[in-house]
Amino acid sequence: MNASDDIANISKYSEYYYKVSDIMKNETVLKMKNFRQHYDTDTYEHCFHVSYMNYVICKKLNFDYVSCARAGMLHDLFLYDWRHSSKKIGGFHAFKHPEISFNNASKIFKLNEKEKDIILKHMWPLTITKFPKYKETFIITITDKIAALYEAFSYYHKKITKK
Repeated sequence: MNASDDIANISKYSEYYYKVSDIMKNETVLKMKNFRQHYDTDTYEHCFHVSYMNYVICKKLNFDYVSCARAGMLHDLFLYDWRHSSKKIGGFHAFKHPEISFNNASKIFKLNEKEKDIILKHMWPLTITKFPKYKETFIITITDKIAALYEAFSYYHKKITKK
């Protein structure tokens, strides 16, 4: 199963979909499909993976799974090719994109304090001065790395099995 299948298999009647469908259908958010994130995964698919893992983990732990799922769909709403961005954005992508994503998301959606913290601080501990305020923010720092590993593994698994 590939990432597109993962998204397609989310039932429009599921609680997860109900909580994030306005984000998933948003015209600006859909533009993330035009930018590669990790290997052959686009930014939209990556954000979906992070969002859904956030939802499942936080729901199981009785954390704020709605804010975590919604922020997960928005955490990489930077809308540029990060491989060629340092001059354009005035610094390294890893350090700059949380704020860019937050600014983009804030223009489209009314974010609560937890969603703001999650988006702005999802790169911790790389952004060491931006320490997470909420336990849900710590969850995304983990799920973001898990999703990146999953996407890398899937890419190399496809390459190896094709030979």
